Amino acid sequence: MTERQRLFIGGAWVEPEDGYHPVVDPATEGIAGWAPEASRGQVHAACAAAREAFGPWSRTAPEERAAVLARAAEVIRRNLVPYAELAQAESGATTRTARGMQVGVAAARFRRYARVEPVEQPLPPQINEAGPFGPAAVVGAVAERRPVGVVACVTSYNNPWANPAGKVAPALAMGNTVVVKPAPQDPLSVYRMAEALREAGAPPGVVNVVGGSRPEVGEAAVDCPEVDMVSFTGSTAVGQRIAEACGRSMKRQLMELGGKGAALVFDDADLDAAVAGIGTTFSFYSGQICTAPTRVIAQRGVYDRVVSELAAHARRLTVGDPRVPGTVVGPVISAAHRDRVEAYVESGRKEGARLVAGGERPPYDRGFYVAPTLLADCTPDMRVVREEIFGPVVVVVPFDDEEEGIALTDDTDYGLIDYVWSRDVARAFRVARRLRAGQVGVNTVGRNMEAPFGGFKRSGVGRDVGSYALHAYSELQAIVWPG
Repeated sequence: MTERQRLFIGGAWVEPEDGYHPVVDPATEGIAGWAPEASRGQVHAACAAAREAFGPWSRTAPEERAAVLARAAEVIRRNLVPYAELAQAESGATTRTARGMQVGVAAARFRRYARVEPVEQPLPPQINEAGPFGPAAVVGAVAERRPVGVVACVTSYNNPWANPAGKVAPALAMGNTVVVKPAPQDPLSVYRMAEALREAGAPPGVVNVVGGSRPEVGEAAVDCPEVDMVSFTGSTAVGQRIAEACGRSMKRQLMELGGKGAALVFDDADLDAAVAGIGTTFSFYSGQICTAPTRVIAQRGVYDRVVSELAAHARRLTVGDPRVPGTVVGPVISAAHRDRVEAYVESGRKEGARLVAGGERPPYDRGFYVAPTLLADCTPDMRVVREEIFGPVVVVVPFDDEEEGIALTDDTDYGLIDYVWSRDVARAFRVARRLRAGQVGVNTVGRNMEAPFGGFKRSGVGRDVGSYALHAYSELQAIVWPG
């Protein structure tokens, strides 16, 4: 029988009170493992353990906290292959993605936040005029970053290693303690992360993991009085509900929500580079990523070439078992999500979009596969253009001039990442600065992992990555004294 995973509370492995649920391998539809179902009481017990551990951990020297993170990175690196195999079994990632972009990125994030950074910023002295508190005086001040407290980290299913690591590592580096509620589709890897931190010397209660398939599990973590902050990655709809709950008790929030990224392709673009960049939507997590350039806004002079070359690119991609070398596009996370993506494609066709590539279900007896799909001749009012599909589907909309291109790019509820392709770099930067997105790629889909990450509009609240994550998981305190 496949092993049954226990909860991790207060440094101990604990039997779940509400049983287990199966974790399904998206490629084979077999059972990858059994994940625990925490009760509301167990979630609150985890939060209480985190609260008890917070005082000692927050007072631990930053160098000691950094050493724990560095050792955790080494444990993850040492176990890269078995950790990646588990991530692949529960998320459907290709071998290259599971090793490099999931487990490898997680190890890199723990190493990055093992670097101690200053938390104190001296402020210039100020001469106060005479007033009710005495004669004129010189007043000095420093602004110092303090940990927020207990952080509930609610993570997404598309990357069971890099996403949790991007929350846990900077939160711990700043002296917070964490309660992680992993996505129910692929939670097993997060328990391995807790195992690595325990081996690295994280004290009991500093890291807790409590999962479950029912919404009540996440709700218990969000509304627990012991929790000071919620860090969430997921859909905008769920993020809104979490934000409402946080608002009632003034909990701090970091929200990385949905995206509908535009790739604005001008007539003078390097089309080979643009098509290769946009084409990552089909292959990177099978399109299940909020940063993907899923809306192509192509200028009419290159519109037909963009469509034909993207279609050719999509047809060349090998779809299939992610464990087989040469597979580029693996399955989506579940049967329900496959049905959802297929329903969007059919909706686009009914609304008048032209199906150029894909649209059919790949011919496999098992696995939740979706063919890389391209819809052309789309209009801004179509659901496939306006709503996040979260699958290997790209839509193409034509435009005439720069102003129209900018307007179409910004005609969305989202504002996470957009992209601009033009050989006129001055124009590309000019356009980038006008777009209402948290990040804009100019002639690239690459990420700088020290650049702030987060969205405008309904794509989220706050910024993380690099030093910005340390800011996100801290509060500013001013200390003032007479000079």
